[in-house]
Amino acid sequence: MPVGFTKGLCLDANRTNWEGSAPRPLSWAAWYPADDGAVETPVSEASWFRLKPVARDAALKPAAGPHPLVLLSHGTGGVAAGLEWLAHRLAQRGFVALAVNHHGHTGAEPYRPEGFLCLWERASDLSAMLDDRNWRKQLGGMISAHACVAGFSAGAYTAMLLMGARVAYSQFESANPIKSPHRGPREFPDLADHISPLLERSEVFRASWSRRSKDYSDPRFDAALVLAPGRSVLGFSAESLKRIAKPIRIVGADADTIAPERECCGWLHTHLPGAGLDILKGGVDHYVFVPEPTPQGRKLAPDIFTDADGIDRRSIHDEVASIAARFFGSVV
Repeated sequence: MPVGFTKGLCLDANRTNWEGSAPRPLSWAAWYPADDGAVETPVSEASWFRLKPVARDAALKPAAGPHPLVLLSHGTGGVAAGLEWLAHRLAQRGFVALAVNHHGHTGAEPYRPEGFLCLWERASDLSAMLDDRNWRKQLGGMISAHACVAGFSAGAYTAMLLMGARVAYSQFESANPIKSPHRGPREFPDLADHISPLLERSEVFRASWSRRSKDYSDPRFDAALVLAPGRSVLGFSAESLKRIAKPIRIVGADADTIAPERECCGWLHTHLPGAGLDILKGGVDHYVFVPEPTPQGRKLAPDIFTDADGIDRRSIHDEVASIAARFFGSVV
């Protein structure tokens, strides 16, 4: 089955950008089952990622009913294409896979501390995409009004918020009893130092910070695939996790040093009695959940694209995509 690809921009009029000067921008990309006559061509844009050929702007394959929909949420400082490996494989199985660049927290824009600190805004990004009709018109055809969600690292946090997790503490706030071993992620190592200045000078940040513990659950999201959840999930209210009844599947990596699986996956699974848990074995690290690299990517970011001896990233992507397709297929 040929895989179609298109992209666009959604503007969330209910929230502003971090400067407070315009609606919040949500650029997106979609992979989907294309019409049988569509022709796939190699992706020409320069990238750190080895991306599969796609049928650019092809028609959506006709179906007897609505195509199942999966929304994808990238990791800290990542981009929509960072989950291309999963999106493409889901599209080959009949899903429409839509990924969003989270404003201020994505490599598709300049990084902003507000975006890195206010992770709860990411959940509203995906809800806003379900509200938006323009991308549906752009794809055409019938697409489900409900969705499943898959997220990697910070995207796993996003997925859990949509399932009903509530924030008790932000990862880097001083009141958090679980102290982070770092002042920020690799992309923003002094992140914690920005909280006080932003509270003083930014009305947009203050408004977001004040709503961190609100309910971000969305009944239109039916299930969540949670990939390598980071330490941010340790700030969830344990009581809120116990109340979640929707299907959740957690997938972690046994040699993850960014989000140690016992500390993060294990903690989350303990508080989600009904969730499934898969731990990839053999020395698998955190960044196995991003695409295979181009020579440029391997040169510029060896820490992201170098796997331990014996680890075949492509095979792991095949395995995780199969887990995802079976899991989502059992829900939709």
